[in-house]
Amino acid sequence: MTAIPTPQGLTSIDAVTAGLSTVGYISTRSISTAVYLAHHLRKPVLIEGPAGVGKTDLARSTSRYLGYPLLRMQCYEGLDESKALYEWKYGKQLLYTQILKEKIHDLVADADGLDASFAKLNGFQDLFFSRDFLEPRPLLKAMEQTGGSVLLIDEIDKSDEEFEALLLEILSDYQVTVPEIGTIEAKVPPLVMLTSNATRELGDALKRRCIHLHIDFPDAERERDIVRARVPEVSAELLAQLVSFIQLVRGENLRKLPSISETIDWARTLVLLHAEALEPTLVRETLNIILKRQSDIAAVAAKVETLTHAAAQAARGDLAPEPA
Repeated sequence: MTAIPTPQGLTSIDAVTAGLSTVGYISTRSISTAVYLAHHLRKPVLIEGPAGVGKTDLARSTSRYLGYPLLRMQCYEGLDESKALYEWKYGKQLLYTQILKEKIHDLVADADGLDASFAKLNGFQDLFFSRDFLEPRPLLKAMEQTGGSVLLIDEIDKSDEEFEALLLEILSDYQVTVPEIGTIEAKVPPLVMLTSNATRELGDALKRRCIHLHIDFPDAERERDIVRARVPEVSAELLAQLVSFIQLVRGENLRKLPSISETIDWARTLVLLHAEALEPTLVRETLNIILKRQSDIAAVAAKVETLTHAAAQAARGDLAPEPA
């Protein structure tokens, strides 16, 4: 296996933070440390946390700032090796079989006896299950990259335990075994990130192979930095107010709390509507951008005036955001 060179963006934890910021990802010390260690220890990162806090985006952003291709494996129930690792090019195999059938007389014409004919045919049968007929899927593609890659195994908790077992060899040794061919080692170990929303408990064997990283909802300062990086046209006053409002809403007893991605969507919405500050009517009309359940929308709509006033005060620095 070829040792992967250390890019400039992975020479230190601070370099990771700076590199991620160049592509709009506002990192924390713990996030940057996990990415740094993943490269230098050659260990996958298992990223857990609520939906929409930037788990998948961390892999995308790391790929962008390092200039590595991103190989993404979206997990789901029933996922197997034919979708994750490889499958055979059956059409090409059938064509090869037809050609072999048509040329079989020529192939064995100079063979001396039945045993010699079988010996010749056996050599061609081996080609039937060769790399020429193998169609790589995301996991195998990541093993074949010669200049490094980011392998994203997204929402691993949605897959079956059998798929977890399939991953163990890949995550331990960066290699896959194809029964008809043998073991294929990674040319350069990929930087592997797995995400989980904790819809089921993952196995201990998988967790042992990974660096654990938990990403939670950001504090107000980091959330402002994130929105400013993604929606630079938002005014400072509106940014402070909308982030304060989101922080207050997360303190409410809701079924689905607004995530960072929804904060960004709301900022874009308010800019599109030429808002200069939060007003109760505008907030009420756009609650469906940040809340995705009608019961949550109704609960927050009933407190819009109070929450909007508190957010405006918090934005002015008169008080810290607290649940209304």
